[in-house]
Amino acid sequence: MAVDRDHVLKEAAALLTRRATASMDEIARAAGISRATLHRHFAGRDTLIRALEELGIRQFGQALDAARLEEGDAVGALRRLLAEAEPVFGFLAFLYTENQLFEGEEINEGWERLDARINALFRRGQEEGVFRIDLTPVWLTEALYGLIGAGAWAVHEGRVARRELNHSIAELLLGGVRRSMEK
Repeated sequence: MAVDRDHVLKEAAALLTRRATASMDEIARAAGISRATLHRHFAGRDTLIRALEELGIRQFGQALDAARLEEGDAVGALRRLLAEAEPVFGFLAFLYTENQLFEGEEINEGWERLDARINALFRRGQEEGVFRIDLTPVWLTEALYGLIGAGAWAVHEGRVARRELNHSIAELLLGGVRRSMEK
């Protein structure tokens, strides 16, 4: 029986999103394969995590594409981004945490491409005069990732309702990045 690598990665992502410390045995069980089969495809946890990171980069890139960040005003584009990326928030939270453990040029280049697109959105919002100019686009991008991660874990723990997540992230981020016209 051939093993569907994408199925294994999808099941691993779903499990690790819920339990970041799941063992390789638990991941294999979740994917419906033996641990030996899992190890034939992914030599160890590091290899699996790198493959998951590639999947996360691809999925988040697809969400960025679907959000059409270049269209309309920056606030609307940010709201579309949150709506399109919401299905993978938990996975992104896991990867954001795990990414701190790994270094690799290929993977970092993937994240850098995604970061550049989000940075460009925040820069455009600054140029439109709707986002604060005293905070760099890089910092605003990191803040976005932080809010996505915190929100995903809060939903997972039952402290925040999933239906409130996009609104909560958007309003907190936009409330903090919007340029105040008051002096």
